[in-house]
Amino acid sequence: MTKHPASPTVPVNMKKSVRIAVELLIGSCLFIAVAFGVALGTALAASKNLEISGTLGEQRLALPSQILDRNGKLITEYFAEEKRDIVSIDELPAHLIYAMITAEDRNFFSHRGIDVLGTVRAFWNNLRGTYFSGASSITQQVAGELYTDRSVISYRRKLIELWYAFQMERQLTKYQILELHMNTVYLGHNTHGVEAASQFYFGKSARDITLAEAAILVVQLRSPARYSMLNHPNVARDRQRLLLDQMVELGYVTQEEADRSFELFWDSYDVTRANTATAYFANRSKAPYFSEYVRLQLEDILYGSLVDINREGFVIHTTLDLDIQQAADEQMKDGIFGINARYRSDTAERLEAADIYHMPVINALSLLFDMEQINVAGTKRRRDAERYYYSTVNPILDILSIELDDTRLRNLVREAHGKRESKIKQTTVEGALITLENGTGHILAMVGGSDFETKQYNRAVDATVQPGSAFKPLYYSAAISSRIFTPATMIIDAPVVFFNADGEKYEPTNYLGVWMGPVRLRFALANSMNVPSVKVLDAIGFDMAIERASRLLGMYELRNDENLFPRKYPLALGVVSVAPINMARAFSVFANQGRAVDPIAIRYIEDRKGNIILRYEEEMIKERRRKSEQELQILTPQEAYIMVSLLQSVVQEGTLYRRRLSVGGFDGMPMAGKTGTNTNWADAWTVGFSPYYTTAVWFGFDLPGESLGRYQTGATAAGPVWAKYMKEIHQGLPIREFVKPDSGLITRRVCAVSGLLPTEYCDDGIIEEIFLAGTEPDTFCDIHPYEAKRNAFLEQKLKDRLLLQDFSIPAFDLPSFDLGGTEGPSETDRPAGESGQANPLLD
Repeated sequence: MTKHPASPTVPVNMKKSVRIAVELLIGSCLFIAVAFGVALGTALAASKNLEISGTLGEQRLALPSQILDRNGKLITEYFAEEKRDIVSIDELPAHLIYAMITAEDRNFFSHRGIDVLGTVRAFWNNLRGTYFSGASSITQQVAGELYTDRSVISYRRKLIELWYAFQMERQLTKYQILELHMNTVYLGHNTHGVEAASQFYFGKSARDITLAEAAILVVQLRSPARYSMLNHPNVARDRQRLLLDQMVELGYVTQEEADRSFELFWDSYDVTRANTATAYFANRSKAPYFSEYVRLQLEDILYGSLVDINREGFVIHTTLDLDIQQAADEQMKDGIFGINARYRSDTAERLEAADIYHMPVINALSLLFDMEQINVAGTKRRRDAERYYYSTVNPILDILSIELDDTRLRNLVREAHGKRESKIKQTTVEGALITLENGTGHILAMVGGSDFETKQYNRAVDATVQPGSAFKPLYYSAAISSRIFTPATMIIDAPVVFFNADGEKYEPTNYLGVWMGPVRLRFALANSMNVPSVKVLDAIGFDMAIERASRLLGMYELRNDENLFPRKYPLALGVVSVAPINMARAFSVFANQGRAVDPIAIRYIEDRKGNIILRYEEEMIKERRRKSEQELQILTPQEAYIMVSLLQSVVQEGTLYRRRLSVGGFDGMPMAGKTGTNTNWADAWTVGFSPYYTTAVWFGFDLPGESLGRYQTGATAAGPVWAKYMKEIHQGLPIREFVKPDSGLITRRVCAVSGLLPTEYCDDGIIEEIFLAGTEPDTFCDIHPYEAKRNAFLEQKLKDRLLLQDFSIPAFDLPSFDLGGTEGPSETDRPAGESGQANPLLD
């Protein structure tokens, strides 16, 4: 007989343990079942006298939420009046309904109000405390919206929601429930229902939206702040694509339909567009861009879309200072108006000059050589005709299209209007300003554009524009940290060619093609010289420069994105895409002794009863404390102080020198900063700071292609606004100096020409310079001693010739001189030194 292997013997103790575990599991299940039954019975008993009426119940009393500045002054209120337009389910396109069902409740037409698997999964997750999840069916969502407070996460609220979901399924059809959902769901930017949301996002009825528009509209439901197509278009795009693919999998649309609609949507998408359809946007805020910035943050902080801040009666205490904000509004209003006036004047002059001097010549050449393609005789007439059409004809056609109900005419009018709007965006100068408190990161003022009611695009935080030379201090700080460079390091400013890794040639130039020869690093940065800056970047390398710049900007996670931080030499001149808030954040680190600064807008939030429900700033401080010291200390205090000193030279003698004089100085308050102008003079920046505040000011265009003009630079356009504003907001503040570390720094007298220790011959100027300890110069100037001996030799030679009357002796047969074992430079190699005044038009 074949023997089978003996079964393994199970120890008695293990059997007992298994039996106990099984008994505990059964007991737990019974306990949960009993608890669920009791809770459900309690909920049913509490609501047994409530019936679903024709009005579907009464909603909770709505109160507006107040936004206060740091001194308790009212900025604005988020009103409870909701923008809601009712639309029948029969009028909505099928692909919108399919998109909603795909995203929210795929079993909607088969279940009886509850997605059992989803509910069990949510119950188990919440019981274990792993994470809170809803997994509600569409019916449950409607019930919750109408009959419960969805900001409360509790089992009792969930059970009441289930009860009403059952009742709704008994008394209403699926399409009635779906219609309720479509007209009540919150879709971001204070829009409730698909019709109001469609009007806001697309400027048309939900009845007319495309497949791709339906998909991205439904995407907003999950988290209106995170997936906002206005504020985070790339994130919304990814979610939209995912939803379209799911609709294809379920057979609601074909792959071809999804792809074509998706491509058409993004080909015509304008990231700056917005509308005034929300109730909030009709509200007159004292700081509208800041208020909207706070509202978007609240949507994420307060559990995403579960809380309607327009109805909850919260009191949100923020960091804004309304007095500082008022000064920002006034200065930016004047600045934008003045820059636009100069831009239009310069453009008109150029066009007039072209009409008078160039067009006749070109037209004559076209006739003489029979070259019709360069005939420009009709250009001016066409330009005048275009203006007349847009200003006079198109508005008349718009009225006719409405009166005649002519679709083709209406489309023609809309196309013309779209072209004009695009042209306006390309030819209207906009601006942005943001002020941070150095030590705390508090946002004290925010201006995102010229007119919030017309366009809610917040350029202070959402713009992606090139900072130009304002970017230079970011990698100059890495050069100081490297110990390769000091403020006194001599750099040759002369024509030079660099080659990128792909072999592409790059030849940087200075403003107006001026070359200065050998200059000290301090002088080069103060006067925004390009060639010395590219040489600094070349010496420290792209990795070190990008590592430092990305950390200062708060964009460290994007440091390897070569589209953002290209590893090519134009990076030295600020060919990156940033927002003013990033630049303010970076410069505030210098004033904050090298420690990272995180911009913050919300301090804490109270509910309608005055209870503090969120201490947001305290939570952010705790989160910072969990970071490593290396993450928080971007520069050492000594390196930061060197950068402060370098940037003070920009104000004292560099590109902001005349701006300081124009406001009569800053009443003894130390100031530092940097100007910036990008390629083709399309963007103008000034970013600067005091011991108190850091402010970034930007002017430019929403769409690329235009130039402010060669005389509207960072120094001449943004600089005056920055200087007047900074002087105003520091009025009455005690004079405070930048914090200087007690150790690790050393001051030395150096030759102003060579940057080395001075000799008795250095009569062109001796200055005091600051160094990191150990990097100070230890050799003497080798330029002026050479000049002294050379001049003495020439003088003696001339005397000998006059005495001997021998003119056959070569006059300039100069020997080399021994200067302490070092051969002096030849005539052609001798540095020319620094000379001349700072050009007020530089950057």
